[in-house]
Amino acid sequence: MIPTVRFAPSPTGLLHLGNARLALVNWLFARARGGAFVLRIDDTDEARSRLEFDAALREDLAWLGLGWDSLVRQSDRLGRYAAALERLRGDGRAYNCYETEDELAAKRKALAARGRPPVYDRAGLGLSEPDKRALEAEGRRPHWRFLLKPGTIAWDDLVRGRQTVSMASLSDPVVVRAD
Repeated sequence: MIPTVRFAPSPTGLLHLGNARLALVNWLFARARGGAFVLRIDDTDEARSRLEFDAALREDLAWLGLGWDSLVRQSDRLGRYAAALERLRGDGRAYNCYETEDELAAKRKALAARGRPPVYDRAGLGLSEPDKRALEAEGRRPHWRFLLKPGTIAWDDLVRGRQTVSMASLSDPVVVRAD
């Protein structure tokens, strides 16, 4: 199997050592196996993404000798992502939530105080349509979460060997932020 790996920096700051390390490991893995190295610029944070950071990231990678086989910008794929969200919603796999960052932080803090992991409580699943309309009337915009199925996932990691994770130990990930 020929691998395709990616490095997905956000152009919200300069390349740092941790990012450079990750890019190098992915680049080396792709090159050692005849695969492709994709530079995926994660530029969907409109408030913080900057063209000068985008240019600096590409310049730094080139200086390090880490050439990419293709470049993709997340912002160029927003229509594709909207269609995918609609499919997930239709399949019952994505749901909207209305908590603010402060409310989510308070929930995490309360869980930590009880010695519990910071797993989202799926409160968004319990909201009725009138509840959602009322929250939107307050000016809240939803964020969307992917509904994880219960059970355990297992895989073979090339570095760490056999890995398993219980889905109950994870929060449903946010797939579309409110902004």
